[in-house]
Amino acid sequence: MLDHAVQSLREHGVRMTPQRQAILEYLVTEHSHPTADDIYKALAARFPNMSVATVYNNLRVFKEVGLVQEMNYGDASSRFDFVTSKHYHIICDTCGKVVDFNYPVLDEIESVASQLTGFKVDRHRLEVYGTCPSCQSEQSQTH
Repeated sequence: MLDHAVQSLREHGVRMTPQRQAILEYLVTEHSHPTADDIYKALAARFPNMSVATVYNNLRVFKEVGLVQEMNYGDASSRFDFVTSKHYHIICDTCGKVVDFNYPVLDEIESVASQLTGFKVDRHRLEVYGTCPSCQSEQSQTH
């Protein structure tokens, strides 16, 4: 997956720097849908001269190339998701945790929407909200 991402960047004329490589590796290996600040904090010890702006700039490049998806869920910080396949997100209302899930039945939704409305559909987004298991157990212990 990482090799494919690096190749894709090179094909788009993007030069690989050590910081860019580290940010990309972090996104590929961490499935936590991190914010730019999360990535910065995780990599700061390895790259003391790297700024949060460097992280944001690299995320913008990755987004333009189609490697990451920026997710805005109403809070102040965007989260970033390494794009591997079509999937959806369930978000905890309590702690903000984001978890991927796949529901193949929805793969047809764009063509169905297009057929029913005449729209040329470019993309779709589905978010599910609730309370994660950790927060559920914390809530049951406090009641």
